[in-house]
Amino acid sequence: MVEARSRHEFVAVQLRKRIMQRRYAVGESLPSESMLCAEFEVSRGPVRQALATLKNEGLIQLSQGKPAVVRSHDITQTLDTFTPFTQWAHRTGRTAGSRTLEIARRRVSEPAARALGAAPDDFVVEVLRVRLLDGEPTMLERSTFTDRVGSLLFEFDIDSGSITDYLTSRGVRFESMEHVLDAVAAAQAEAEHLGIAPGSPLLRERRTSRDQHGDIFEYADDRYRPDLVAFSIVNARTVDPRSPSGDSNGL
Repeated sequence: MVEARSRHEFVAVQLRKRIMQRRYAVGESLPSESMLCAEFEVSRGPVRQALATLKNEGLIQLSQGKPAVVRSHDITQTLDTFTPFTQWAHRTGRTAGSRTLEIARRRVSEPAARALGAAPDDFVVEVLRVRLLDGEPTMLERSTFTDRVGSLLFEFDIDSGSITDYLTSRGVRFESMEHVLDAVAAAQAEAEHLGIAPGSPLLRERRTSRDQHGDIFEYADDRYRPDLVAFSIVNARTVDPRSPSGDSNGL
């Protein structure tokens, strides 16, 4: 019997494996909640938590009163809530790894200076890593931290795990983040690090992180292989404040 605190994680892992192994076709329904409860010997709570996790990963679609339907065989990284790369890999049943190319303290350069609001003479700490999924080069991670925060990393083996988790343990709060997504072509060096052809498309995520005081302390420029990672953004319907009824069905 699985421990209560991890029952929903266990259910999510098992269902995720089945979907990624294509045991269910896209558009096919998963077993009903009652059938999943019986199979995994859990109540409806853990099953619903597991299904909600898979929905946020972009794997299934949920409709009230109906079994979940497989939406995709590919796991997506969500931006509505931030999950560090290492945690995200673990939740999706994969192993995260890192290969550090550089960590250095130097004068800030553009565009990090603009993002951080730093003066030209300010020092920052820059980290360049290749992130791996099950040993496969997946993402080139470029992070620039303010000197105050980045200096903490010289006390940490950044190939051993999550920078975000380590900084959080040192009292740094990732209170909010802003993301910009676009596509770029892989330069020669990027292609070599990621094991792809030069000019191949990369999904670029530029991110700024703020602490509890609203101060920006990190600027990141991460470049993902789109054949291995996709992003999912969940939006609610926007209500038109000009409409007396709050109805936004004007178009």
